[in-house]
Amino acid sequence: MEWQWLPGHLDDLAAATVQHLQLSLLPVLLGLIISLPLGIVSVRWRWTYPPIFGVANLLYAVPSIALFVFMSQYVTGLSVASAIIPLALFTLSVLVPNVVDGLKQVPDPVRQAATAVGFGTLRRLMQVELPIAVPVIVAGVRVATVASISLGSVAGIMGLGGLGQLFQDGQQRDIPSEVFAGIVLTIVLAFVCDLILVVVQRALTPWTRARKGAAA
Repeated sequence: MEWQWLPGHLDDLAAATVQHLQLSLLPVLLGLIISLPLGIVSVRWRWTYPPIFGVANLLYAVPSIALFVFMSQYVTGLSVASAIIPLALFTLSVLVPNVVDGLKQVPDPVRQAATAVGFGTLRRLMQVELPIAVPVIVAGVRVATVASISLGSVAGIMGLGGLGQLFQDGQQRDIPSEVFAGIVLTIVLAFVCDLILVVVQRALTPWTRARKGAAA
C-alpha cells in the first residue's frame, strides 16, 4: 500500500471529516427533536405507540441507497439535505423506543410526589421525568450516532460528500491508502462521538455518580 498519498492530502481528509460530522450528527439531532414529542405522546396515549413505532420501523426498512437516490433525484437535489433527511428518518427506529422506555422507567410514586408538591404536567416532564429518562435516551442516541456515522459513508459514495467520498475516489483511482484513511477516520469518529456522549450523560446525571460513590 502506498502511503505517500496521505501527507499531501491532509487538508482534504480534514474537510471530508468535518463534512462527515455534519452529515452524521445533524440527522441524529433532528431525529431526537422528532422522537422526543413522539415518545411523550406514545407514553401519554399508549394506543399511539404501535402505529408510531411501526412507521419508524418501516422507514428503517427502506434501503438507504434507494432513499438517498430518491431524495437527490426528485426532492432535494444533490445537496446535504438529501443525506440528512433520510439519515434522520433512520434514527427514529432507535430513538423513539428509547424515549418511550426511558419515560416508562420513571416510578409512579415519583410522578405522584411531583404532582403533590404542585408540579404541572409540563414542569413535571421537564424537571422530573426527562432527567430520570436521560440514561436510556442517551443510550439510544449513542446507537443512532454510530449508525448514522456508518450510513453517512453511503451518502458519500452517492456523491453527497463526507468520508464516503474517499472510498469512491480511492477505488476509482486505485489508491488503497485513501480508502484505508476513510475507514480509519470513520471508526475514529464513531469512537470519539460515542465517548463524548458518555461524558454528556455523566454530566446530565450527576446523581448516578453520587449513588455509585455511596455504594462504594
